[in-house]
Amino acid sequence: MARVGYARVSSRDQNLDSQIDMLAAARCEKIFEDKISGVKESRPEWDRLLEFLRPGDTVVVVELSRMTRSLMHLLSFVKVFEEPGIEIVSLREHIDSSTATGRAFLSILGAINQMERELKSERAAAGRASAKARGRTGGRPRTDASKLENARVLYENTDASSAKVCMTFGFSRRTFFNYLAECRNVGMTLP
Repeated sequence: MARVGYARVSSRDQNLDSQIDMLAAARCEKIFEDKISGVKESRPEWDRLLEFLRPGDTVVVVELSRMTRSLMHLLSFVKVFEEPGIEIVSLREHIDSSTATGRAFLSILGAINQMERELKSERAAAGRASAKARGRTGGRPRTDASKLENARVLYENTDASSAKVCMTFGFSRRTFFNYLAECRNVGMTLP
């Protein structure tokens, strides 16, 4: 019966160190690590963890949100783990599914986490609707077309590099080359 840890952050630039330290302190024999959104259906290291598990093992996470993305997702794992006797331990929430109290708290916290995500989503949608009503659409402001055209003319008629042209006008090379591609598509001649 092994204690198997799982650590996850939502993006590559986030750090797993604190989760790994807590899992190691919880005596996890093996730790699987993902740097991927919990919304993704397939998470490579989570999938490997599921293959690694044996009856009687314990899955240890720092908090439930690292393992699941919704109440239904959590409850599905509780159900799948129940038959082979795989337990779930969440360190921050002090939950251990091997106890009746732990199983009850697991269900309650899962519901609260789900409600919190839904409320956050509702607030974000309300904010977007409010901004839209005021004429703001969100995202980055569009690059001034005249600046892009001036940059194109400079790039075509001098020996200035694309990097120098972009730095002069204050936009990225990707933005500039996307504009050049659009110009090609509408039939403008470029060098």
